[in-house]
Amino acid sequence: MEKLIKTIAQGLVDDKDAVNVTVDEPNEEGTVVYHLHVAQDDMGCVIGKQGKIAKAIRTVVRAANKSSHKVAVEID
Repeated sequence: MEKLIKTIAQGLVDDKDAVNVTVDEPNEEGTVVYHLHVAQDDMGCVIGKQGKIAKAIRTVVRAANKSSHKVAVEID
């Protein structure tokens, strides 16, 4: 899942080396949180107007989820 998020983000940003994905352990509700870190200048490219790109990334990740845990993506 980290590879999918990283690949999507690298296609959107200028500074591809600054893209990093970290994963939290499942919380008490069983949700796994993926944290997407990009360069400050590329933050707008990943979020998009009115958050449309961020919402699309979250939708793709939820659709690709094969585990029994819920997934969430946070953009830092």
